[in-house]
Amino acid sequence: MRKLIMSVAAAAVLASGGAAFAAVKHTTGTVKTYDGTAMSLVLDNGSTFTLPKAFKNPGLKAGEKVRVSWDMSGKHKIAEAVRIVK
Repeated sequence: MRKLIMSVAAAAVLASGGAAFAAVKHTTGTVKTYDGTAMSLVLDNGSTFTLPKAFKNPGLKAGEKVRVSWDMSGKHKIAEAVRIVK
């Protein structure tokens, strides 16, 4: 019984660690379009991101180089943070 409990506990730890590695991704690119009404951001490489309702625009405009931290939600890339890079 003790071996079974230890095996289950070890499997749970390994499974939760894998989820942490799969979380946030980062993409760097140049803003093609930013729509504050539709809450969307498109980069020049074609990547499209949905922005959260609480998104604070750091001054995004076409041609601005940015770093986007994002995660997938279904088939959509959801931006968690957008930072202008120089």
